[in-house]
Amino acid sequence: MILRALTAMALLASGLTTASPTDLSPAANPAPTVTGPITVTSPPGDPSRGYPFMSTDRDLRRYGYIEEEYFLAGEATRYTTPDQATGEAISSGHAYRTRLVVRRPANPKKSNGTAVVEWYNVTNNFDVEVMWNRSWEHLVSSGYTWVGVSAQRNGVNSPTGLRAWSPNRYGTLDLTDGGTVTDDSLSYDVFSQAAIALKSGAVARWRPQTLIATGQSQSASRLAIYANSVHPIAPVYDAIAIVDGGVTIRPDLTTKIFKTASEYDVINGQGNRRQPDTTTFRFWEIAGASHSDRQAFLANSAVRLRDAGVTGPLAGPTAPCVAPARSNAPYHYVLNAMFDHIVRWTRQGIPPPSGPQLTITDFTTTPLTVSRDPYQLARGGIRLAAVDVPIERNTGWNVGLAPANDSSCRQSGSWVPFDRTTLDRLYPSHRTYLTAVRAVTEQNLRDGFITVRDALSTIRAAQRTQIGR
Repeated sequence: MILRALTAMALLASGLTTASPTDLSPAANPAPTVTGPITVTSPPGDPSRGYPFMSTDRDLRRYGYIEEEYFLAGEATRYTTPDQATGEAISSGHAYRTRLVVRRPANPKKSNGTAVVEWYNVTNNFDVEVMWNRSWEHLVSSGYTWVGVSAQRNGVNSPTGLRAWSPNRYGTLDLTDGGTVTDDSLSYDVFSQAAIALKSGAVARWRPQTLIATGQSQSASRLAIYANSVHPIAPVYDAIAIVDGGVTIRPDLTTKIFKTASEYDVINGQGNRRQPDTTTFRFWEIAGASHSDRQAFLANSAVRLRDAGVTGPLAGPTAPCVAPARSNAPYHYVLNAMFDHIVRWTRQGIPPPSGPQLTITDFTTTPLTVSRDPYQLARGGIRLAAVDVPIERNTGWNVGLAPANDSSCRQSGSWVPFDRTTLDRLYPSHRTYLTAVRAVTEQNLRDGFITVRDALSTIRAAQRTQIGR
């Protein structure tokens, strides 16, 4: 009792308050203030940095899209995050100011009504938009709005964060309440308040019909905790898509949760967190896919080099890895299908299909041991044509060359083209190859693991190859 009284007195003295979870739910906080769109004063790459950090280099105008940046300010509540349980409010009144990046149809009538809200990944102490990099083309082709939320202090307050990158543009941003909060406990409420701002129509003068929260890797870990402990207090998202990471999800949640895991993530621990599908939960495992694949690397490299000065290990044989780096399995095709399924799930009550699991033969090893065929391709899981009709070895795991045996190589997976002898044995003719690709792709389409657009892209790519000619 004495400790509780002293804590309350200290919080009152600092201008903060303590209360029950119902008193300090995200929805009970004052509505955040939205400012913007923030004026762009220089083109991307200009040394004055008067543009949004990581401003996309994709040709948005081709798709009728625009990019805008907004500032979000308000007061956030800190919560406990007990394992597999709803948290409680610790303190409120924490001032914050952060940013949202919005990529949307210039004409709101072209929108499909869904906003995909990405929790920026700050593993490298600056904002990275992994899900945008993977699925941007599907999102803009299908009328989605994408929103990036700078929810964590490392993305804003670190020496490589937004404030340091452009003091003129971002100097007023802060996710530490003036330095009084030294962890990321504000991030959960900040992420909820971003949804509240979107629902209010204060961002881009548009109200989404459906809000999907998403994040990959480090962000997935934060989102899983958020889904279990904070979001249930006052749900603001229609669904949460957790990609390549995260703790076990509570089975009693009412918000729809979709988890996906690359081959790397399954054998790196998610295989031990398998859960049965329910009316509100799905878990897909993707054979041959890596945590950091070729498509995401290529989509992000130029922008990341421009604004952060780094790209990470190169793709292919030049990377400092034992095998050529970066799986070429198009994991993003599965993620594209996932987003479309979530929209149907939330709006029409049509549940996504269940996905097959990778075949794990030993759960005690590190990484977990997965069954592989003679070409070292993993058995089981969702199998796109790149894996089921292979012309190369795509895996989710790799090893770094000594002494740089770090996680960047392991996460990139590997890509090893088959030699001509192997290709001729597998595919005596181009027709043989093309027929096999069509069969697998059409089955994936029927099963719901790929979109029509991506299925057509797969078949057209196979038609253009010289395999079997």
